[in-house]
Amino acid sequence: MASPRRYAIYSVIASLLTLGLKFGAWGMTDSVGLLSDALESIVNLTAGVLALTAITIALRPADSDHSYGHGKAEYFSSGIEGVLIILAAFGIGHAAFHRFLNPTELSNLGPGLALALVSSVVNFVTAKVMLRAADRFDSITLEADARHLLTDVWTSVGLVAGLAVLLIRPEWKVLDPLIAVIMAANIVFTGIGLVRRSIGGLMDDALPAEELTVIQTAIHRQLGHEATFHQLRTRKSGPMRFIDFHLLVPGATTVQEAHELCERIEKEIENGLQRAEVTIHVEPIECDSSYKKIRESAD
Repeated sequence: MASPRRYAIYSVIASLLTLGLKFGAWGMTDSVGLLSDALESIVNLTAGVLALTAITIALRPADSDHSYGHGKAEYFSSGIEGVLIILAAFGIGHAAFHRFLNPTELSNLGPGLALALVSSVVNFVTAKVMLRAADRFDSITLEADARHLLTDVWTSVGLVAGLAVLLIRPEWKVLDPLIAVIMAANIVFTGIGLVRRSIGGLMDDALPAEELTVIQTAIHRQLGHEATFHQLRTRKSGPMRFIDFHLLVPGATTVQEAHELCERIEKEIENGLQRAEVTIHVEPIECDSSYKKIRESAD
């Protein structure tokens, strides 16, 4: 059976291949723009190894020390990847600053750009495969790694297009560090986005609005006229969605009837959302203490 771990291994292999291609392109041309592209490929490789490690941990089943599983390991991976991306951007900016001060005419630009384009094709194919896998396994780590690779693709294509101008106008040497600065800014934006999303997962952000709508619709579909609910809480850990709420039913409802209603609601939610674990606390609708937590949260 396919596993998200397999796709993380694809990312590591692709990163090793593009690492060789991009440093080869920089070595041929001495372009600071191509150096910035090569430095980002180091981040890609590091991120791929982190992703593989995080997914391996996240796939471990729940145990006595981690009763909710190990899914949050994925957020550590994507957060560290975001930080690495930002650090790489500062390195690119530093190299570009020195090249602004000391412009250099580039050599072997045509073959170097060709190598950079080949590395972009490798990253593009790998990223598309990983995005499909991320959707299939609902993995933030695979998605983060794929989005990062796609960012690398577009920055590399933009870099090649910009540096290609130097084949016609080699005297425009300042274009090389200028492109590097633009790439650095774009990389920072990507890194900040990954860090923010990882923090959200570690801080137990609620599920997105569209998923909350699915949950509420599923509950209302099974409630009937005599029951209601409140205190809906949601969070996500890796691919798992954890949902809990208080179900208010008439006090005369038997334990069997309440259990069957909970079973129907859980099945309805699970039909709408994959990998959902639902916990329902049943309370009598007539009892004043059933509304105690709502009053406390309002105070």
